[in-house]
Amino acid sequence: MDHSSHANHQMHAMDASADDVAGAEETLKAYRTALEARDAQAMRALFAEDSAIFENGKAEGSFANYMEHHLGPELDAIVSFTFTDPTLTVTRMGHMAHAYETYGYRIELSDGRVIERDGVATSVLAHDADGWRIVQYHSSSRAPRN
Repeated sequence: MDHSSHANHQMHAMDASADDVAGAEETLKAYRTALEARDAQAMRALFAEDSAIFENGKAEGSFANYMEHHLGPELDAIVSFTFTDPTLTVTRMGHMAHAYETYGYRIELSDGRVIERDGVATSVLAHDADGWRIVQYHSSSRAPRN
């Protein structure tokens, strides 16, 4: 019995899975890039409408709420936002994926203050006909330890 077509199907499925993980990775990298660019519109496009955001021990609600009441006002005061040494690990589970990240960041504010932090984030993403969207994002940070 010839099983070559079955093996080919399995290889195609693995390729699709790798592509799907790459798509989830690209969504999270795009969020980081949009933060650095302070591009609120690009950030909004990456999150599901019914997303949930958690930051440093606070439930922020949906990304739209987070943008309106927390991140959006902060963006106006930021002159420069740079991530350093990012790591990203994504695991796909069907039409969902979960991820964790580590990174450093440096923020320069319009009043001259500089904020440097080490951060971590976990996220859950969902895949649909429109691609990958972040449905839950939890980040926290602390002062760097030398």
